[in-house]
Amino acid sequence: MSEPRKKAGTGARDWQRRFLAALAETSNVARAAKAAGVATSTVYDARRKSGEFRRRWQSALCEGYDNLEMELLGRLREGEIKRAASARTGVRTFDNATAFRLLSVHREAVEKERAGRANVTAAEVRASIERKVAALKARVLARQEAEQLEAEAEGRGSHGE
Repeated sequence: MSEPRKKAGTGARDWQRRFLAALAETSNVARAAKAAGVATSTVYDARRKSGEFRRRWQSALCEGYDNLEMELLGRLREGEIKRAASARTGVRTFDNATAFRLLSVHREAVEKERAGRANVTAAEVRASIERKVAALKARVLARQEAEQLEAEAEGRGSHGE
């Protein structure tokens, strides 16, 4: 029996396209490589060898971190449903603190890519990010204060005050 022929457009460009799409979605190299059907060593090797692939990789990571930032903003604005400890089995949870740390770790690379896209300096991008982080912190603190005031009001109400 003869081996099936590959369709036109498959090969390196095809796995790279799938990898970059998954990387933009997940910001996770290992998961993106798995989604593309290649080993992580293959993607790192391609990144070392190709400046164009390296640029597209960085762009996909920036998109992924933009997505993560928007998800975090959504959670901060909408709140999160917390499940009882007894219902944790099979329930997906999100660790916002880890997500914020991950964003901080990759801040420099993201700043460089954004600056290159917008033709602005890294300092301008950094200032913009710092303004966003400060606004996020302010929202979190305001929400925590509101929750504390609400809890205190409920506590006074249950004591007949």
